[in-house]
Amino acid sequence: MQDDQSRASEAKKGSPFLTTREAAHYLSLSYRTLEKMRLTGNGPRFRKHGRYVRYHIADLDAWSEGRRQSSTSDGAR
Repeated sequence: MQDDQSRASEAKKGSPFLTTREAAHYLSLSYRTLEKMRLTGNGPRFRKHGRYVRYHIADLDAWSEGRRQSSTSDGAR
């Protein structure tokens, strides 16, 4: 848990907008997994700043919170 908190506080020191690589690190996912999720529409919300894709930390936190489950038998959402 401390690792999650330190990663979050480190990311929030700068801009609240993260690149795909930074967002993947923040969520402990691979860069390619996050790209695929963006393509299929089942990943966190993102924004286009010109030609650049950016993820807002609040959107990443909300997406992660929405995936919370209490057991492995909880149905897919």
